[in-house]
Amino acid sequence: MQSETVSALRDLYRASEARAARLSLLFEAGRDLAFADAASLSATLSQCARRAALFAGAAEGHVVFDEGEGIPLIAPGSAARRVGTLVIEDWENRRRLADEEDRGALDLLARLMATAIDRIDHAREREDLLGKLKDRERQLEHLVGRIFSSQEDERRRVAHDLHDGVAQTAAALFRRLDAISERSPGSEAAALAPIARSLVGELRGVISGLRPTALDDLGISAAISSMADGLRQEGYDVTFRQAGPDRWPPVIETAFFRIAQEALTNIRKHAGGPCRVDIVLAAEPDLARWHLRVKDNGKGLAGQNKETLAEEGQKIGHEIMRERIMALGGELIVRFGREGGVEVRALLERGAG
Repeated sequence: MQSETVSALRDLYRASEARAARLSLLFEAGRDLAFADAASLSATLSQCARRAALFAGAAEGHVVFDEGEGIPLIAPGSAARRVGTLVIEDWENRRRLADEEDRGALDLLARLMATAIDRIDHAREREDLLGKLKDRERQLEHLVGRIFSSQEDERRRVAHDLHDGVAQTAAALFRRLDAISERSPGSEAAALAPIARSLVGELRGVISGLRPTALDDLGISAAISSMADGLRQEGYDVTFRQAGPDRWPPVIETAFFRIAQEALTNIRKHAGGPCRVDIVLAAEPDLARWHLRVKDNGKGLAGQNKETLAEEGQKIGHEIMRERIMALGGELIVRFGREGGVEVRALLERGAG
């Protein structure tokens, strides 16, 4: 009786040790595999394979990423994709472990290893896709930048041709008519001189709108300040505040100037006459941040639905502004006040890139 009790206790002790060995194997391997990344995966798998070999009573084990002889590593999912093989030395003589729980422990370890391989494979695929997406975004930004640069070059060429051609001719015509009108106040030339003067003024406005010299010579702050002066001359109460350097990177400078130009044009069209206008221009080059805010207190577009705006073409300008800032990776925010007024904000932050 006593010998039977001792034998039973020995069996319980051996079973307890076996369970502890299984738990230790799965706990340590599971912990290491859970924290493995692309850089440490190979070393972690090798360590797990060595543990599996010792558990099975073999000297060595390793992982191969093909369908070799050994325990297949099957990734989770309905596809049952094989991601490798756990190879244990002299496995042919040891592949049938006597204890079913030992076989189950090795199978569970193989699933843990396969899950880690599959997880990191997917992570690599995501990183590759993100890298390709970022490359596409950079290519698109470069392409759009070239398009905008070409547009600005064409504007500059047209402005130069108008200035040296049509504008000079119109100015000469005005001077001739004005000289004749001084000699003959009642002549037809006296009636035509104001028209010629108006034509010269309109041409100068067109030339300035195509490519203002202040933008090229003095920078965006001076160019927007000049546009603010133009609004003041028309009776608007304009406040212009500027923080940061006067010169910005050329592509950013041009984009923000065009957005400001379009925003002020919209104020002239839709504010319902002279009103208060606030313009804020800010740049933090060290943080790669640029900001423009244009807000008016006019009647704005309150009460008009999107369909009406689209029919009247009033949203086209907003889309043009949005395309310009989005081409640089920025954001355009347009807010319509309930009682009137429109706020346009252009934001560009490249600090994260």
